[in-house]
Amino acid sequence: MPKTTPEITLAARNLTRRFGNQQVIHGVSLELRRGEVLGLLGHNGAGKTTTLQMLTGCLLPNSGEIDICGISLLRQPTLAKAHLGYLPETPPLYRELSVNDYLTFAAHLRGIKTADVAAALAQTRQRCGLEAAGKKIIGTLSKGYQQRVGIAQAIIHRPAVIVLDEPTVGLDPTQIREIRNLIRELGNHSSVILSTHLLSEVESVCDRVEIMHHGKLIYSDTSAHMQQYGRVSGFIVTLRNPPGLSELQSIAGVSSVEQLSPTRFRVLHTPDNNPSDALLQLCAQQGWQLEQLTPLQATLEEVFAKITDAETASTGETP
Repeated sequence: MPKTTPEITLAARNLTRRFGNQQVIHGVSLELRRGEVLGLLGHNGAGKTTTLQMLTGCLLPNSGEIDICGISLLRQPTLAKAHLGYLPETPPLYRELSVNDYLTFAAHLRGIKTADVAAALAQTRQRCGLEAAGKKIIGTLSKGYQQRVGIAQAIIHRPAVIVLDEPTVGLDPTQIREIRNLIRELGNHSSVILSTHLLSEVESVCDRVEIMHHGKLIYSDTSAHMQQYGRVSGFIVTLRNPPGLSELQSIAGVSSVEQLSPTRFRVLHTPDNNPSDALLQLCAQQGWQLEQLTPLQATLEEVFAKITDAETASTGETP
């Protein structure tokens, strides 16, 4: 019988972490599926990096369980880490080495057999766009290319799970676009968990979103559904020869009308009764001369603010 759900490559259950007397991670649980790019989203200081350090075995949780491809990271760390690739926020680069020497060193650390290192190196350079950079000293490369080398060391052993902490921070727009393209390609073969505070990153590369706030996961859904969160039903309409507000407000289904300019109006309506067809008919009949009608759509920034503000309000926390 065929599988109805993708294979789970990473599972974390009820992770907590304290630093001294302060608890910074509160009962975090998440799953990562094969072939999925998961965005771990949150303000700076939300707990993203601490969570990723626990998921990669760099930091022990005070409580909880982590499985990588069904192997306990806490009880069998060496075996579990063989399926992991990790790019920390600060890439672990030896700046005085050439790209080839550094990646060869990384391949040996990852247990790749000597006879297979050359093939792994060639394949990884090709995947990361480093074909022409093999003999260059890492310290002479641009930050974007250094980031590529950091990703290359994380994937040279073809891990099932790739963890990237703020992979585009500090890069210019062209470099960001190139790294995002690489992340999307990695998601075709592996599972990727991506930490970011950039909402455009989520929209560009992520299949699913988890939002952290004050050390807790407060939201989990697909990136497409996230954009529908708290959606307002309505549209902006521009009429060259508009009627009075009362005529627009009297259209069936319209709940409110706000005049934005002499010819532009923000029209809200009930979710199950869109009055746009009726408005189009009235425009033709009454000579209102419709120029533009644009459905309202919340930006990811607005959605993120709604989710985190709602959590703050429900817990009584100070922002």
